[in-house]
Amino acid sequence: MSRNGKVMVAMSGGIDSTIVALMLNDAGYEVVGITMKTWDYAATGGSKKETGCCNVDSFNDARMAAVQHGFPHYILDIRNEFGDFVIDNFVEEYMAGRTPNPCVMCNTHIKWRALLKRADALDCEFIATGHYAKINQHSNGRHFISKAVDETKDQSYVLWGLQQDLLARTLLPLAPYRKTEIRQMALDYGYPELAKKSESYEICFVPDNDYRGFLKRKVDGLEQTVAGGQFVDKSGKILGTHKGYPFYTVGQRKGLDITFGKPVYVTGIDPQNNTVVLGDEEDLNRPEMTVAKLNWLKYDGISDGMEATTKIRYRDQGSLSNLYNDEKGIKVRFFENAKGVAPGQSAVFYEGDDVIGGGIIQRQAF
Repeated sequence: MSRNGKVMVAMSGGIDSTIVALMLNDAGYEVVGITMKTWDYAATGGSKKETGCCNVDSFNDARMAAVQHGFPHYILDIRNEFGDFVIDNFVEEYMAGRTPNPCVMCNTHIKWRALLKRADALDCEFIATGHYAKINQHSNGRHFISKAVDETKDQSYVLWGLQQDLLARTLLPLAPYRKTEIRQMALDYGYPELAKKSESYEICFVPDNDYRGFLKRKVDGLEQTVAGGQFVDKSGKILGTHKGYPFYTVGQRKGLDITFGKPVYVTGIDPQNNTVVLGDEEDLNRPEMTVAKLNWLKYDGISDGMEATTKIRYRDQGSLSNLYNDEKGIKVRFFENAKGVAPGQSAVFYEGDDVIGGGIIQRQAF
C-alpha cells in the first residue's frame, strides 16, 4: 500500500512529465504511467515526422523511465476521441473565420476526461501531468488554477476549461519549480539526454507548423472554393485579392502578399463574403469584447463590474478590465484598448495569480 495513494501520470516522454512521475514515485505514491497517442500525422500526408507526444521515441523514453523505476506504463490510443472533437473543431473554427486554440480544447474535453476514465478503471485516486500551474482550493470549496512560480513556463492560461471534478483529483507537482531546476533534476536522476531535450511549441497534429497545408488536406477542394476573395479596408474599399479567408488570422502582418509601402495587419475576417479586412496597427485596438462558452473556477460567476486582468493569448501579459454579465456570456471592457483580439482564442481572467475563469472570444463587429 502506498503512503500517499495511487496516481496516474500522463507521460509524454518529455522532461516535465517524466520528472513528475519520478518525483511522485519517490514521494511514496503508487505511480501508473500512461502515454496518450492522440494523432497519426502520416494519415494527413504531412511533410514532417511525428513530434512531441506522438512519436515512437517518446513512447519508448516514457516506458524506459517507468521500467527503470519499477512502476507500470501503458500506451493509451485516443486518436478517435481526439480526432472527433479537437481536429474537427480546429477545422470548423478556421472555416468560420476564427482562430482556434486546440491545446485548450484538448485539455478541456479530451485529455483530462480520458485520463480520469482510465484512472477510475485502474483504481487511481489522482491524475498528474507536467503542466506548470498550481491547483488551490478556495474557502468556498471551489478548486481553481493559479500561476506557477516560473512565469516564463506558466501554463495556467491553457487550463481554464478544467471543471471542478477534474481539478479535485489532479496533481500538478511542477508549480513550485523553475525549468532550470527540473533540468537539474533530470541530471540528478541520471538522464542527461532528457535534461537537454528540446521542447516543441507546435500543434501536435501540425508538426510542420503549416496549418494552411493541414486545412487543404482536410477539406476537399478548399483552395478552389475560397480562392479569389478580396482584401478590403475598414470602409469596405477593395485593396486586392487574397488566397482564401481561412488562411489568415487576426493580427497577421507577414505573408499577406500585398504591399502598401507600410506595414498592414489583418484586423477582421468575414467568411460569408470571403473578405479579409486590412488596416494599420492601431486598427487592431479594441475597447471591449464578448466572451462565451465560459467555465468559472475560483468563483461560480462574477458580479457586474468585477475587476480582472484578462489575457487574450498565451503569451499576453494581460490587460486590466472590468467584467459584466451579458446575455451572450460576459462583456469585457478594457481599461486601455487591447491589441489583436482574435475571435476563437481563449480569454482568461485573473485575480492576481489566480484564474477566476475563462471562455472563448466571440466574433467582433467590423
